[in-house]
Amino acid sequence: MTATRFFVIGAWSEGMLHFQKIRPFLISSETAYLQAHVYRVAAGYPVLIENESEPDQVFGHLIEISDETTLLTLLDSFHGVTHADPSKGLHFRKTVRVLTASGEAVESQVYFYNPNKLNKKAEKLSGGVWLEAMMANPPLADQLTERQRSYVLKLGAAKARDIIPINDLTLYRELMKLELIVDKGRRLALSSLGKEVYKHLV
Repeated sequence: MTATRFFVIGAWSEGMLHFQKIRPFLISSETAYLQAHVYRVAAGYPVLIENESEPDQVFGHLIEISDETTLLTLLDSFHGVTHADPSKGLHFRKTVRVLTASGEAVESQVYFYNPNKLNKKAEKLSGGVWLEAMMANPPLADQLTERQRSYVLKLGAAKARDIIPINDLTLYRELMKLELIVDKGRRLALSSLGKEVYKHLV
């Protein structure tokens, strides 16, 4: 059986939100380190940025998963990888060397965030301490109330011209304040931030 190594942080790490999605394909998992910088994007999740001066030693997990074409396609799609023109994608996937906890250097696939996609709300995490930041201030998807979460899920699953009414003015104001929805007059839609949060809810 062939396998692929991935270095992951944040929601894809062991014990985190999306780990259960890859667990059926998991062969092994261990602590590892990578030289990079970590930013926290508006949705509250950490992303890796490469090719900056004075990188931090970022800890994460080195996972080995079975080579399932469908799984790799789904991972690329989730991360917004554009193979035809990586510069246009949200992330790009690259093979780099990482260090395991035992000090062994191994090659691994890594999803690096496109630095051109960072906006003013992105926060650089000094020292690459993404886990501490997530525990101190959970990602936005984890902070939503059940009503907020339910409506974001409904809106995210709607077709382009579907109208998903919101009969609760308080809920409307909450979601607008969180910048998760935009009012297009006759209908509501998820904002860019709302779409990012939605990805972490499904």
